Formats: sequence, structure tokens, C-alpha cells
Amino acid sequence: MKNKILTGLLGFFIAILIITFSIGLPIYFRPFYYIQIDTLNIEEYSGADYDTIKDAFDELMDYLTIPGNEFGTGAFPYSEEGKSHFVDCKVLFDLNLYAFIISLVGFAVLMILKKIGVFQLWRPFGMNIAFSSGAYTLGFFALIGGLVAINFDRAFTIFHTIFFPGKDNWLFNPYTDGIIMILPQDFFMNCAILIFSSIILLCLGCICSGLIEKCREKLHAEHSFI
Repeated sequence: MKNKILTGLLGFFIAILIITFSIGLPIYFRPFYYIQIDTLNIEEYSGADYDTIKDAFDELMDYLTIPGNEFGTGAFPYSEEGKSHFVDCKVLFDLNLYAFIISLVGFAVLMILKKIGVFQLWRPFGMNIAFSSGAYTLGFFALIGGLVAINFDRAFTIFHTIFFPGKDNWLFNPYTDGIIMILPQDFFMNCAILIFSSIILLCLGCICSGLIEKCREKLHAEHSFI
């Protein structure tokens, strides 16, 4: 029996997996930042050498991504106000990781239940749920991406207003929080580009899988008729 609720839940898990995986790319794939130390001229901008910049970034990211690590910014000074912002960031990073893990487990459980015949997948508009999930997610983030591309500075401010409501501790003073000198806004723009690119590619993959499955079903039906 086709189950719309479980099918919808599966589609939701697929969408969350796409989003959280993509957000995790610039967080956990550190070479993405290392490359930009040169391309964004961060050494010249910050006045620090490559190793000092890399060590500071690694110490900060260790705190943000590895449980139990103490906060630190390498050789760069930090204020309690600046530290509090990264405490807030760690909460968001952890939420993204938890959402990815929960969605992955939920996806796996539902696929196992479907495989052993506990339920059948509903096919909205005659397409599989991967197609629908990919299409809706792509449409939503295409809209968001378009708005971000129009004015990244404004989008950057809105993002912080939404995710850090009532706070302005993300407005760093480079004299008291030197870490901001090695995290230029162009780096965050490149992070956004990476995230949106990943979302687009994964959504297109889901859409293509649905179209391929539909074509195979059509060919199979035609051969059966013959």
C-alpha cells in the first residue's frame, strides 16, 4: 500500500541531507580555506604568514567541530564578545551535524522498510520522491541564491540577523579580535558559492535519477506491450 506520509517524510529527509551535506562542505573540508589563503591574499591582508594563519584557522575550527576542544584563535587576540559569537556558531554547526545524522538514519530506516515491503512509495505527479524533493529544494535555493547574488553584503547582514537575533557580536573589531583579519568577507562569499553549487548539483542528480527511472519504466511498458 502506498503511504503518502512516509513518502513525504522520505522526501523531507532527502532535502535535509542535501542541504546539511552542502553546508558541511566548507566547514569540514579545510583545504577549501587553505587554498584561499593565497588566492585571497590573506597573508598580505592580515600581515601574518601562511603557517600562522593556518594554525589559527585550525584551532578555531577544532573548537567549532570537535567536541571538547577549547576555544582559541592561534596567535591572534580575541575578546569575550568575539568568543561569544563563535560559541553561537558552534551551536549552529552542531545543529547542522545532528540534522545530517538524523536525516541519514531516517532515510536509511525508511529505505529498509520500503525494501522489505512494509510500505510502498507514493509517486507525486508520476515521478519518484527523489525527483520531487530535488525539484522543490532546487527551486527554493535558486530563489535564495538569486537574492544573495544580487546583493551579497545585504544578504550577509540578513543572515546574521536571522541566525543571531538581537546580537551584534558578529561585527568584529580587528584590533580586539584579530581572527577576523584572516576571515575576509570574500571567503564567506566563496563558502556560499560552494554551498549553493553543491545543492544545485545534488538536486540535479535527484531530478535526473527520477527522469531516468521514468524513461526506463516507459521503455519497459512499451516492450511488455509488444
